Amino acid sequence: MIQLTEGPLDPQDAVHAVMTTGDGAYVQFVGVVRSHSKGQAVTGLEYQAYTPMAEQQMRRLVNTCRERWGLACAILHRTGYIPVGEASVVVCVASAHRAEAFEACRWVIDTLKSEVPIWKKEFAADGTYWIEGDEAIPAAPSS
Repeated sequence: MIQLTEGPLDPQDAVHAVMTTGDGAYVQFVGVVRSHSKGQAVTGLEYQAYTPMAEQQMRRLVNTCRERWGLACAILHRTGYIPVGEASVVVCVASAHRAEAFEACRWVIDTLKSEVPIWKKEFAADGTYWIEGDEAIPAAPSS
């Protein structure tokens, strides 16, 4: 299961998508918009995606999780403006045992953040910034 949407995310949808009666565990990562970054107050984030490629890459991650670990995986990601306190990304992996679920879930979220064409803009008290790794790049003012 993959989902790229402007609407709110329900982490339980990801659990339902991956769990079977043969699974004894699921590991879930839920990224939530926090109220601060680098000492600045944050009011929200905006995610933009190149949807066709992002969905293709998200499917690739789900397929790699199945091929590499033999595990079901779901990835949900929001786009558009997201206020503080709401989920922006969910990764869920189910397995018979916890060790491989933890390993696969961490690999999926790390790879998603580094390879999938989804860009994050932070809304802070002193302006808006595109986030590239650990670097904040001031966004051009809207006209």
